Amino acid sequence: MGGSTEPETRKSGFSQPGEYDAYIARALATEGGHLSIGRGGATLHFERGRLSGCAVDAIKTAAIAAGLPVIDSRNMPFDEVWALAVRGPMIAVGEPPSSPPYHALSYAPLAFVAEAYRAAGAEVSNMPPPADGTQRE
Repeated sequence: MGGSTEPETRKSGFSQPGEYDAYIARALATEGGHLSIGRGGATLHFERGRLSGCAVDAIKTAAIAAGLPVIDSRNMPFDEVWALAVRGPMIAVGEPPSSPPYHALSYAPLAFVAEAYRAAGAEVSNMPPPADGTQRE
C-alpha cells in the first residue's frame, strides 16, 4: 500500500535530543531523584513530582550519561518486581526518609531501595554497590 517497508514506530513522550535535560537536572538536584523503568514505561522522579510517559530509550540514555541513578526492572521476574513494589518501602524523593526498619508504607533512601532491586536482578546504573557487599540501611 504505501512506500516504505520500514515498520512505523511511535514514540511516547519527548523525542528530540536534549528535551529531557531540564527534567534530569531537576532530578539530579533532588535528594532521591532517579529514573525508574518497568514494564509500564519510564518515570523520572524529582522534587515532589514525577514525569511519566517518557520515551524509554531516550531518557534512559540521557539519564545515565548525566549520572542520574537509574533502576530498570524490566528484566526481573514479575513476581519479584511486585513483591518489592508492594511490600518494600517507597523511595524518599525530595523528603527525609522514615526511620528504619523500612516497610511497605515507609520512605527509604534511594540507595537502600536500589540495592534491593539490584539484588533481585534489576539493572541499576549510577548507584555503586555497597563497599562491604551488604545492603545499605
